[in-house]
Amino acid sequence: MWTESDNKLTREFKFNNFKDALLFINKVADISEKYNHHPEIYNVYNRVKLSLCTHDKGSIITDKDYNLAQKIDELL
Repeated sequence: MWTESDNKLTREFKFNNFKDALLFINKVADISEKYNHHPEIYNVYNRVKLSLCTHDKGSIITDKDYNLAQKIDELL
């Protein structure tokens, strides 16, 4: 579930292993390029944390972030 904190939408994902986490990150990269909206990505072994905010609107959460979050959720 995505949470709102510090003007960002954030969600943590857990995978079976490092390779699965990286495969997910690459899928997120493809979607991010398609929509020209890029998350902050943190990866440690099998865990991925994504944070979304719209930098060109003053680093706040906008519809652009909610839409990208929905597209990312569809990957699962």
